Amino acid sequence: MRNIFILYMPPSNLEAMVHFEDTIQKKVAPDLVYSSVEPELKRRLQTIFDAKPIAVWGSNNSPANRRKFDRMNDGDEVLIVKGDTVVLLGRVAGKTINRQLSEQLWKPLHGGVTEVWELIYFIANPREIGVPFAFVRELLGYLPNFQLRGFTAVGPSALDTFYSAYDDLYSILLAMKSGQQIQKLPEEIQQYTLPASAANHETGETVADPEPPLDSEHSWMQWTLLRLGRQAGQKVWAPRSDQGRIEAKFDFKDFEPTFASGLDTQVKYVENIDVVWKEEFRIDAAFEVENSTSIYSGLLRFADLTMVAPNTHYPLFIVAPSERRNRVREQLTRPTFKHIKIAEKVRFLSYESVREVDRFFGPNGKGVSVEVFSSRAENLTE
Repeated sequence: MRNIFILYMPPSNLEAMVHFEDTIQKKVAPDLVYSSVEPELKRRLQTIFDAKPIAVWGSNNSPANRRKFDRMNDGDEVLIVKGDTVVLLGRVAGKTINRQLSEQLWKPLHGGVTEVWELIYFIANPREIGVPFAFVRELLGYLPNFQLRGFTAVGPSALDTFYSAYDDLYSILLAMKSGQQIQKLPEEIQQYTLPASAANHETGETVADPEPPLDSEHSWMQWTLLRLGRQAGQKVWAPRSDQGRIEAKFDFKDFEPTFASGLDTQVKYVENIDVVWKEEFRIDAAFEVENSTSIYSGLLRFADLTMVAPNTHYPLFIVAPSERRNRVREQLTRPTFKHIKIAEKVRFLSYESVREVDRFFGPNGKGVSVEVFSSRAENLTE
């Protein structure tokens, strides 16, 4: 269960506003950060940010703040609130107690003495959001008269209240900003979550999740999606059971070493999907390649993910030959999948479309993105 931290900036605090612009909105040069932190943290931050600028924030080292800071873990949620509005959300990528770095980042505005914010945290996936804090207050079960002050760690009981009903605050706030409907977890999620080997609800017969196929077309498509993901600047993942085969066949070894420390519940439902594109603590796309195996098995993985993460906003693609389009459509209308409205999230991406993208961009072309595939994918239930 991720912690949630809320950092409050009173609109009258000019110094905090300036520092917010300097080290959150404009971000900080990575070399300044890497030269100022301990080697282990430097290595971890480099795997996340590489040469990209880093969003940095901090708090003063009071006893109360230190207790909250000590609870902070990689992947925890961070919300920065200005007045009555959540202006930014992100995830903790690392932390350090570092007076020297604090003094370099946050200098006095007028040459006087400034507060030292030496409890420093680095923020991955920062998004300016503009959502009323009243919405977050309601999600967390706080009373209407709840007042934010400084650095707040959401307490265990409020976290339990939230995570018993919802999947992920980051996804929920992004969905709210884009006008999407917020979904609660099913009341009896264990009853409806589909296992790796599930029963066919129409015949009663068991449908096993097969071993990864060894046919060359499936392997080529999996490798192509991984390679195009790297061209798009994404970090890429394939199931560990597939990585050795792909490396031996295509000399491709540029996989993420671990899936992610900040994805919590979703990890076991995502890490066995054929291809995943991701960035820092965020998943950007998931692809299930279905060449000759049961379409049902790929949709099961997406169904599991949809159940435990109903506010997931990244695209889910079933990738298959064009002649399997009708088979995918049939499977999406099964009662098992209709119940959780999975067809609203899953799109069909033909092999031909992937090959077209690959030919257009070539092995070194720029401009590949998730949007390129989304524009070619089909909604089969409209």
